[in-house]
Amino acid sequence: MSGVTVVEVPQWRGSGAPTAERLREGARLLAEMVAADARVRVDVVDDDLVETAARVRAALPPAGGPGEAGLVVVAGGDCGVELAPVEAARRAHGDRLVVVWFDAHGDLNTPESSPSGAFHGMVLRALAGEGPAGLVAAQPLDPGQIVLAGVRELDAGETEWVRATGVRHVRGADVRALMDAVGEDKVVYVHVDLDVLDPAVFGSVGSPVPDGLLPGELLSMVRAVAERHPVAGLGITEYEPARAEDRDVLAPLVGALVEACAGRPADRQPGRTAPR
Repeated sequence: MSGVTVVEVPQWRGSGAPTAERLREGARLLAEMVAADARVRVDVVDDDLVETAARVRAALPPAGGPGEAGLVVVAGGDCGVELAPVEAARRAHGDRLVVVWFDAHGDLNTPESSPSGAFHGMVLRALAGEGPAGLVAAQPLDPGQIVLAGVRELDAGETEWVRATGVRHVRGADVRALMDAVGEDKVVYVHVDLDVLDPAVFGSVGSPVPDGLLPGELLSMVRAVAERHPVAGLGITEYEPARAEDRDVLAPLVGALVEACAGRPADRQPGRTAPR
């Protein structure tokens, strides 16, 4: 396995869930589940998401040359912690980057369209260039660089934006559809909001949505992506510790996700991709 750095970001103010403060503990526990060579904890500023994003940018390891950089795993916190890591991946890999967004929700609202006003429901749209002041990517993603996976609850404004831009949307555990959506010769950033999982098997999240993925289905999809494409980074977010049995589900899943994503460093020279 390549070197792994885990960056713990216990941000919770970006969430609209009434139990969001649990995300502090969730970030700590997630970080502990990662077998890492280096560990960084970001001191968040509860009432200043812009300052916290700046601190995350400063905490991220610099991209190395061939053979130097390993996998950075961001342990959230709410989904808003992904702003700086995905920005960094976009700068490093340009148009070759594809962001695979495993989530029950699209996170594609703007301040005007959001029913809750919570930034965790806007961060992917902010990465595409529209969002709150100070929380918009300097080098936005093109909608063609986004793949929604496992998303099953979109607000009206999100649905319209997806339709208008043609963002690819993979429903359910369809590995073949995911491979087709990502395309050929890409570098992938993998985002996992744990509410992508079915709440019947994992319920320690603030915004559960029925009919999600099973842990084995999520892992199979991530493994398929990581076997075919180098991985620019992995974010795991939105763990609100509530049930002991959920920790028993989560710990081996986190280990397996990290192992899968660390196997093909994103700084390798382009070459022959693995077969389907």
